Amino acid sequence: MKPKTTEEYVQIDEVEWQPFPDAFSTGGIRWKLLNVSPGSGAWTAIFDCPAGSSFAPHIHAGPGEYLLTKGKMDVRGGKAAGGATAIAPGYGFESSGARHDKTNFPVDSEFYMTFLGPLTFIKPDGSPIAVIGWEEAQGAWG
Repeated sequence: MKPKTTEEYVQIDEVEWQPFPDAFSTGGIRWKLLNVSPGSGAWTAIFDCPAGSSFAPHIHAGPGEYLLTKGKMDVRGGKAAGGATAIAPGYGFESSGARHDKTNFPVDSEFYMTFLGPLTFIKPDGSPIAVIGWEEAQGAWG
């Protein structure tokens, strides 16, 4: 019989913030990697996003769910550009294949997200720069 996966608990306020890689964000985004699940390909993190920060363009290979706990997040350029504007407290679901050319934080913001599969960071023409799944996230965390 295969062993059961061990339960885990993370006291979030005891984990130090780390800079999110500059290759995939601008403006000083920080993160805390909370969990990786090799069996399901999932990874979970919380992000601290200063006003004016943004994530580089990317595509979700699998679905994801987020909880915006503080601030405001313009997804796909925000509501004014045909995307969505999330205002805390707010929940969002990202489908497999969702493309985000612009995810911006106009005010200091924070959100928790579980990714069910990797993100592919892309150039403006859609060609891949890097694929970040649970293993790469764990490696970037240090």
